[in-house]
Amino acid sequence: MNLLNTKNENTWCPGCTNFLLLEAAKKAINNLISQGYKQEDFSMVTGIGCHAKIFDYINISGIYGLHGRVIPTAFGMTLGNPNLHVLGFAGDGDTYAEGIAHFMHAFRFNSDMTLIVHDNQAFSLTTGQATPTSQIGYKTKAEPLGEMNRPMNPVKLALAAGGSFIARCNARDLNHTTEIIEKAIKYRGFSYVEVIQPCLIFNCDMNALDKLMYKVDNKDMKKALSLVDEWDYNSNKGKIPIGILYQERRKTLNEEWPQLSDLKKKKIGWKELNS
Repeated sequence: MNLLNTKNENTWCPGCTNFLLLEAAKKAINNLISQGYKQEDFSMVTGIGCHAKIFDYINISGIYGLHGRVIPTAFGMTLGNPNLHVLGFAGDGDTYAEGIAHFMHAFRFNSDMTLIVHDNQAFSLTTGQATPTSQIGYKTKAEPLGEMNRPMNPVKLALAAGGSFIARCNARDLNHTTEIIEKAIKYRGFSYVEVIQPCLIFNCDMNALDKLMYKVDNKDMKKALSLVDEWDYNSNKGKIPIGILYQERRKTLNEEWPQLSDLKKKKIGWKELNS
């Protein structure tokens, strides 16, 4: 029996790519547990949206958070106990609209945590409104004339903000996504993984992207600057690199703050220190 399974009924739409992302996350955690990680040392935070239901389907502790506030909640958890492996699951609207300020500064702080963004280029839970990554011309009930603003390029923004682990995955590629999530959790610092996971109901024009994708594993900044520009989130043409777009070793917040470093060495949190 998979110890990460729960008894909660799954209410995602049949065939939703969130099922694949859920399986990839569980496989990555199980792989790490087999390597000596402890299940009780994993925790998660989710926002509000279709993605957030993943909270009910992985048997680890955590907080079902507020819309746009996944990052600061997860950040607080790493401050409270730097020994936790904290996973933040968020949506593209969740992260790049309400949560954009937190997103930018998370790269500066470089706390030891992993952010996994479910990007379907729509607010699907609330019937498909455009998000900051929706393409120009995307028509919704809220914008019957079509989205008029250019989409944000979040991986380019992450690189400009000083990101030191930036990755992109295809939810339909279960094994590759598992591999990248596992590497992200192992990475010391703030790791950011954007998962392209198209919705079956809304913004279906952006569903045929698989044929454009190719895999990379890059640690060179010059190459990264080129990779993050290859796809602009505005079309289903061109090339889309998936995998690790950029990675470098930087000091983490735990290493910069002697108090957190001490807790890490003692393998305790503030609660145990003061008890």
